[in-house]
Amino acid sequence: MPSPRSRSSIRRTAYAASLVARLVAVSTVAGVLLAGLALPAVGSVGLAAKEAVSDFDDLPDDFTTPPLSQASTVYDASGQVIATVYQRDRTVVPSERISPLLKAALVDIEDNRFYQHGAVDLKGVLRAVNRNAASGEISQGASTLTQQYVKNVFVDQAGDDPQAVQAAQAQTLGRKVKEMKYAIKLEETLSKDEILTDYLNITFFGEQAYGIEAASQRYFSVHASDLTLAQAALLAGLVQSPTGYDPVVNPKAAKARRDTVLDKMAEYGSITRAQADAAIAEPVTLAVSRARQGCITAAQGEGFFCDYVHKLLTTDPAFGATAAERQARWARGGLQIHTTLDPKAQQAVQASVTAHAYPSDQAAAAMTVVQPGTGRILAMGQSRPYGLGTDQTQINLNVGKPMGGGLGFPTGSTFKPIVAAAALESGRTPAQSYPAPASMPWPAMKNCEGGRYPQSGEVHNDESDQVGPFTMGPAMAKSVNTYFAALEGEIGLCTVVQTANRLGISQQAGGQKLDAVPSIALGSNSLSPLDMAGAYAAFAAHGTYCRPVAIDSVTTADGKALAVPKANCSEAMSATTADTLTTLLRGVVQDGTGTAAGLDDRDSAGKTGTTNGSKQVWFVGYTAELAAATVVADTDQPASLNNRRIGGKNVGSASGGTVAGPVWRDAVEGALKGTPAKPLTRIPLP
Repeated sequence: MPSPRSRSSIRRTAYAASLVARLVAVSTVAGVLLAGLALPAVGSVGLAAKEAVSDFDDLPDDFTTPPLSQASTVYDASGQVIATVYQRDRTVVPSERISPLLKAALVDIEDNRFYQHGAVDLKGVLRAVNRNAASGEISQGASTLTQQYVKNVFVDQAGDDPQAVQAAQAQTLGRKVKEMKYAIKLEETLSKDEILTDYLNITFFGEQAYGIEAASQRYFSVHASDLTLAQAALLAGLVQSPTGYDPVVNPKAAKARRDTVLDKMAEYGSITRAQADAAIAEPVTLAVSRARQGCITAAQGEGFFCDYVHKLLTTDPAFGATAAERQARWARGGLQIHTTLDPKAQQAVQASVTAHAYPSDQAAAAMTVVQPGTGRILAMGQSRPYGLGTDQTQINLNVGKPMGGGLGFPTGSTFKPIVAAAALESGRTPAQSYPAPASMPWPAMKNCEGGRYPQSGEVHNDESDQVGPFTMGPAMAKSVNTYFAALEGEIGLCTVVQTANRLGISQQAGGQKLDAVPSIALGSNSLSPLDMAGAYAAFAAHGTYCRPVAIDSVTTADGKALAVPKANCSEAMSATTADTLTTLLRGVVQDGTGTAAGLDDRDSAGKTGTTNGSKQVWFVGYTAELAAATVVADTDQPASLNNRRIGGKNVGSASGGTVAGPVWRDAVEGALKGTPAKPLTRIPLP
């Protein structure tokens, strides 16, 4: 036997179906509007009513109010806002944070019997039928606020798809029947105040503002709880036509509509006549807060990092098993995204890259900073600003193409420490000596798949008088190509590739696999500054490689903490190997090719890189506190940087030490200013 509650629900559903049939019959006979819907006077009244009841009964009962898309906020490590991003500029607020004046204004102008009728207002429908019949045209609708809310739900779910939006608003009997049934369902489960609050949070108010909080901020720069009577009336009036009554574009129409709302509020007793007249006497005074959203609004060059965070949220499986799930989460928004970006380091990096390369220069400078031992990305900047204007770009030069970057840059000799690490892990020592002539054939070697590279071609040192024999220390300091070609030939190409893989370098910036060829030792593969900073951070962390991470935490609109990508730190090499590399790389900045990058107040280590023809120049280095990679290069059709004007200075012979090194030095000095210096661990060299 059905329970009393079940019998009550059955009676309500039967009554609703009967009501739909009666409404269809009345509308068909009159040939006028059914709850805002014009129906043609065609066919049998009984047939139309019967079909409407059948459609009503066939609709599924499960109608749940969806989570609304809201703005998400991206923060730096100190809690400062980097940018606000959204698909819909909306901030959902509870009932108590919405002015009672606004609620009264909306009810009085849109559905003054809202608290008296059910989901469908038969009295309102009949009134609309009579008025429309008398005028001979559709001059009044009769959808209740609950019905309007249901329609807005379907419009919001349609997103930015024009066809889906049109279908959600289509003037068809099927849509109206669907709207009615779900309105009835809502009023069975929600209170009137809950429905009104949901309505105010979903409704579009024009000027890119969705929901009452965003609208209050947009037009008056106040919270929805602080609206005055005149302000509340103006916003309530916008619901009927956000474009037609837009106070920014049509102030006269907006005032007339506002005053109509005030008159209705007085008529229905929500305010006194005197209050209405006083508000009507007020001019429409706006305090517009223009919509500013997206990574393009970020300061201090943080736009590229912001874009990188966006890419992580939509590509990393931590935020959803499928691309569709991740995109839906991003579109829904309401996320509080706390990142690893250190504002002090970011400011220092941005100041340095923009001082050493101007946006209008053909060459650009880019730099990424990573914290050793944690993988936290502390800064990410480049000389060409984030944007779509002249001398701007949205290509993040610090990361690879899959994450919104470019194809990367050949790394030159900054890859040699990875070859040295592979050799040290294979049992060689820094005392390893080779003749290292000015020029020699590439040694024979094979890759991990067994592919053979016979002895062929020539590898040259940068200077013709640069001849050995050399051990590893002097060869690293002077960046001797033939030494590292011989070292790679002895330990094997596969060993080098495997070491690179353990340091997070398994593919090129363009997304393709590393090109495992002999010239890999001299940096022939195109990598990103993030790749190189992450690898060198392992040297500073005594051999521990941590995958670079950009996000500390993400919280959803309902306060749920999401799992975020982990650094997954692992031992890429022994501490002895890493500390030996540090000792070797200290020699580069002390009396080698990287002296221009050396720091005065603390230990540093690093390596220069200059590609053929000086088309790309690098400096990658570290202190105990941070690792950073800097590249200067053309971003389109690379040409030699020699004899060019970059950053307001004439460059003669461009190299990693002379062009990229000073960028690195100035940025790191600024990032660590006032920070106690920590020593780097050294290993005695033979």
